[in-house]
Amino acid sequence: MPTTRVADNAYDVALENFETAANALGLDHDTQEMIKYPERVLMVTVPVRMDDGHIRRFEAYRVQHSQVRGPAKGGIRYHPQVTLDEVKALATWMTWKCAVVNIPFGGAKGGITCDPKHMSQGELERMTRRYTSAILPLIGPQQDIPAPDVYTNSQTMAWIMDTYSMTKGYPIPGVVTGKPISLGGSLGRNEATGRGVFYTIECACEHLHLPLKGATVAVQGFGNAGSIAAQLLHEAGAKVIAVSDSTGCVYNKNGLNIPELMHMKVLCGHVEGFPESEAISPAQLLALDCDILVPAALENTVHADNAEAVRAKIVAEAANGPLTPAADRILQNKGVFIIPDILCNAGGVTVSYFEWVQDEQHLFWEAQDVYNRLERVMKTAFRDVVKIHVERKVPMRIAANMLGIGRVAEAVQLRGIYP
Repeated sequence: MPTTRVADNAYDVALENFETAANALGLDHDTQEMIKYPERVLMVTVPVRMDDGHIRRFEAYRVQHSQVRGPAKGGIRYHPQVTLDEVKALATWMTWKCAVVNIPFGGAKGGITCDPKHMSQGELERMTRRYTSAILPLIGPQQDIPAPDVYTNSQTMAWIMDTYSMTKGYPIPGVVTGKPISLGGSLGRNEATGRGVFYTIECACEHLHLPLKGATVAVQGFGNAGSIAAQLLHEAGAKVIAVSDSTGCVYNKNGLNIPELMHMKVLCGHVEGFPESEAISPAQLLALDCDILVPAALENTVHADNAEAVRAKIVAEAANGPLTPAADRILQNKGVFIIPDILCNAGGVTVSYFEWVQDEQHLFWEAQDVYNRLERVMKTAFRDVVKIHVERKVPMRIAANMLGIGRVAEAVQLRGIYP
């Protein structure tokens, strides 16, 4: 399970990262003021009739950080710890992320403060439909396009798409991405984030002259992104020696059988107790002597109190904001090569863009077409970030933020202010 502590405020972290990159770019004060803060913040109350008949009220949010480069884009998460500041931070990062991979979207994010693990399918559906109705004025295929995030999935998106379409009187599949294939979803979307993580790790290994075959890997968080990245790394000949989820951590110095571990996770819902492995603590996983560490859980899991213990050569941020600024500085000083989240995990939003394009064109691609296009986008973005990293002699995170923020700043300067 992820290491926990009193977390840094995610939005403060997002603003600190912005200011560092904006100052490195030499952005003037006026431009910074125009692109730094969210354009729209919606807070809503979501009343839901529970299975036992009583009404329960949930707090929910939708934040649009930017629509300067195109419609807002971002996931919806269901989690007990969802806060407005977290959603604002995630929307901000989405803006820079879309710009880093150069797709014509801005950033958005949504969330409901709830515990989906203790809700029935019927309760989740009623909550989702009520939430969709509440954010209806903000969303649309040319306006704001939600997607799955923590504890939401293709079924959640199907409910949102149906609710939105019923209010319009005809089906509008482009209102969300991450949908089931039968409702206009894209092949390759489910594994897109993990596949993007894999492509950027490939690039980092090449950049550092570190052979991927035989490299040792630890994966913190074995959800969608972490498990797919682990599978692809395993197939490429890397040795995944440790994996964790919310139930515990498993370790085998000779490498875990990732296909069998994924099968167990699907059947049992956890990795704890996996055969031919030993249990270790979350702190031990972070401190393993390995080549690549993949934090794929929640934000702020690597912080000032545990970053010094990290011994990996590469940290690939499959999660959003897994390193605090203090942890970032510690790892930089240790010479760790960090693939920042807005680059590393941008595969999800990239294939979301592909899905939206397919929906708008009513023409769908083969899976291999999706993979090929994704690989080109991710590897081009990596090269663009590394170029700034090398030429400007700045850390990878600052380089990625400079690339994304610079593209948004250029767009807002060209558009100006209306009226």
